Amino acid sequence: MGERYRAAQFIEAIKGTGGIISSIASRVGCSWHTAKRYVKLYPTVGRAYDDECEAILDLAEVKTIGLIKEGDAMMIRYYLSTKGRHRGYVMKTEQAVEGGLTLKIVETEDWRGNDTNHNGAQDAPGPTGGISSSGEIQVVGGGATVEENDAGHEGGA
Repeated sequence: MGERYRAAQFIEAIKGTGGIISSIASRVGCSWHTAKRYVKLYPTVGRAYDDECEAILDLAEVKTIGLIKEGDAMMIRYYLSTKGRHRGYVMKTEQAVEGGLTLKIVETEDWRGNDTNHNGAQDAPGPTGGISSSGEIQVVGGGATVEENDAGHEGGA
């Protein structure tokens, strides 16, 4: 039968580990899996673990702010692209596509958080695929469907 540990042992061992499970296990003298199980099963151990993880995150944020105050351009850019997103500081990636492009949304989540399945969505060929300038993309909820407007096609309705 395996050795029994006390929750208090894990709570004490967690301090100063940064939330690294293998460090906690080493301090207690148990396996990684045992330490992880105690973190999950015992609320007091789980709270101590969460507190340690939050403390290390706070430390990382303090160091980040320190680098920003020192004028570290890369850290400033990183910080703005994460914490400053709501102000429009986002990184955009543009890709040039040669030939055709097919857009098909199979499954997404709508703006209310409900799962929706767009199996009826139509494939949208790219510039060489035959959709005219009258083709349009209609956004429905949080998902998008592609509809072809036949009014602009020769012989269309």
